[in-house]
Amino acid sequence: MFLLLFLPILATAREITFPSLSGYPQQQIVSQNGIDIDKEIDISTSSAFAGLTTYANLPYVHCLAGKDEEVQKYDIAILGAPFDTGVTARPGARFGPYGIRRGSRRISPEGAWDVFTGENVFHDWATIVDCGDAPLTFLDNTVALRQLDAAHKIVSGRPSKSSEKSVPRIITLGGDHTTTLSALRSTHRNWGPVSVIHFDSHLDTWDPKVLGGGISHYAGVNHGTFLHIAHEEGLIRNTSIHAGIRAPMVRPKGDLRNDLRCGFEIAKARDIDKVGVSGVIEKLKKRVVDSRVYISVDIDVLDPAFAPATGTAEVGGWTTRELLSILDGLRGLHVVGADVVEVAPIYDNPGETTVLAAAEVVHSLLGLMVHTPVVEV
Repeated sequence: MFLLLFLPILATAREITFPSLSGYPQQQIVSQNGIDIDKEIDISTSSAFAGLTTYANLPYVHCLAGKDEEVQKYDIAILGAPFDTGVTARPGARFGPYGIRRGSRRISPEGAWDVFTGENVFHDWATIVDCGDAPLTFLDNTVALRQLDAAHKIVSGRPSKSSEKSVPRIITLGGDHTTTLSALRSTHRNWGPVSVIHFDSHLDTWDPKVLGGGISHYAGVNHGTFLHIAHEEGLIRNTSIHAGIRAPMVRPKGDLRNDLRCGFEIAKARDIDKVGVSGVIEKLKKRVVDSRVYISVDIDVLDPAFAPATGTAEVGGWTTRELLSILDGLRGLHVVGADVVEVAPIYDNPGETTVLAAAEVVHSLLGLMVHTPVVEV
């Protein structure tokens, strides 16, 4: 008996077969006896849950590659901005880019035909790619924003694929709203001052001295002051507008005076009860008419029932359907840049309500860009 333990044991691989399901033919099973797998089963067919998690299963392109590296040309780039150290409430939006991409897994270029328009933005003229995230430090806001400035400059500085008279446009995935400042600097460099359509529950034009600046200059650059700073830097036009505003202010009159000085009008959240979706669309279009437009969507423009995963949630907001309808109604505007920010996945529910909404908002923003190409003058 003892010697048998040392005798070589001869064994063959067990053939495993599965019975066919009722009403369906037998599935083809990969052989375990050395037969060429490529002839047995197709593993080239894509899956929404295979490979890298990019926005809408788009191709990943290393847009931040060095000067000597060849980079695939593109017309619209998705760029993540994992930054959340400019928030005044709950942190967590540094994971927003990942969350939005996760919420977009059900979207794919092959199956994204719009039931309302019959169009597929991924099968139109524009080459759309995901550039991944900008590498941002979480230890120094000043350095992080300079890094994001540089990333925008590189991504938008490459030649576009479709036209020699244009530069690539960028949709940024945030990240807290401070990241929009770098995006506006980028659009100004390429397109000049822009009208901003700012979807948010908060004004975000607070004077740094009022929100943060009393502590230090560093603290004055945050997600509630970036539009004030953008106005100071001459990045935006006095034809900008907020949409969905409902949050309380710091100063009852001073905040509104400063907001007007920064070039903004206001479409409040409850205005939709009076004028409807079409009325809101009309007001936004009338305000920015004949100018180049940057659209910034803070996910907290939605009611917390539809987007709980955000840093500074405010009740009484719009529904996801209302927001998407308003965005789609902005077709025809010359949108040169956009973002979706303040997505903090840690506060989402198991159904991923917020990241699903954010992913669809990005889809609508892509639709606006594809519908109306923009060329340099």
